[in-house]
Amino acid sequence: MAVSVRDVARAAGVSVGTVSNVLNGKGNVSATTAEKVRTAIASLGFVRNDAARQLRAGRSRSIGLVVLDAGNPFFADVARGAEARASEAGMTVLLGTSDQNVERERSYLDLFREQRVNGVLLTPARHHPESVDELVAAGIPVVLVDAESSSDTLWSVSVDDEEGGRMAVQHLLDQHHTRIALVGGPITTPQVAQRFRGARHAIGDARGAHVEIIDTPELTVLAGREAGAAIAARPAADRPSAVFCANDLLAVGFLQGASILGGVRVPEELAIIGYDDIDFSATSVVPLSTVRQPAREIGASAVSLLLEALADPDDPPRSVRFQPELVIRESTGGQSQPLRPH
Repeated sequence: MAVSVRDVARAAGVSVGTVSNVLNGKGNVSATTAEKVRTAIASLGFVRNDAARQLRAGRSRSIGLVVLDAGNPFFADVARGAEARASEAGMTVLLGTSDQNVERERSYLDLFREQRVNGVLLTPARHHPESVDELVAAGIPVVLVDAESSSDTLWSVSVDDEEGGRMAVQHLLDQHHTRIALVGGPITTPQVAQRFRGARHAIGDARGAHVEIIDTPELTVLAGREAGAAIAARPAADRPSAVFCANDLLAVGFLQGASILGGVRVPEELAIIGYDDIDFSATSVVPLSTVRQPAREIGASAVSLLLEALADPDDPPRSVRFQPELVIRESTGGQSQPLRPH
């Protein structure tokens, strides 16, 4: 059984209030009495329950963060950036992954609300979930991460994903590809929808280009591998000549399915470009072209916005938007680039 403040008070022969004053550095406690309390704490192995104390005070030093997939290196880096900035402010980050599941996302948001976190950072599985409005109504600020806000009540940090999708496909068009597949899903995922919207704009401006949409159930290596193997199984005349994958995990899997399992040569027979610029993209068997996002800066900026919201609840929400960067490697005919230090 855990040692309580009452146990410490009993062992030291003082009141519970005196123990509390010693723990909090408050009140007029003599040096002799304070030493008795500290001796009792040491001998009983008392550990202060800060979480309970903060909940009784109606606050915590925690921030909730929900991402689509904590196993995705991009979101892992977002979390690292958030943790580093939160640590500077004396706060901790509680991380959850929704796996692109709306119900699982809601369960985390409900949990964070019950835990009375200071605020929530969220990469939504769908556009503007109702549970976000409930958090805001309860006085808990929400910052959307890697997503744009469609409401004037939410803060947000995003990347111009539409421009990123346009850049990726424009690069393929510049390489004279006219049969292009867009691989990713679910299509309802905001980031996928925006990246594909930009891709369609690029294709719509090109003459004689044809686009095929391949909807995947997840943004994972396995989903990409299955899609790549399916493409490789087609007759060469029926295959696209280039593929834009909605993230790098899909692109890595697609490369495995099409090239390693299916025997299609990359980039000679099929060019592949991804999105995020995770470490795996540069170190895959054929280094992957991609669209880079500043993952750690996104996480740190999200926490900075949250701190602004906490400092002045009446401050109108604002948004930070980063610009993506095209990274050309061997999977689309470019040269391999040196690895970036972290």
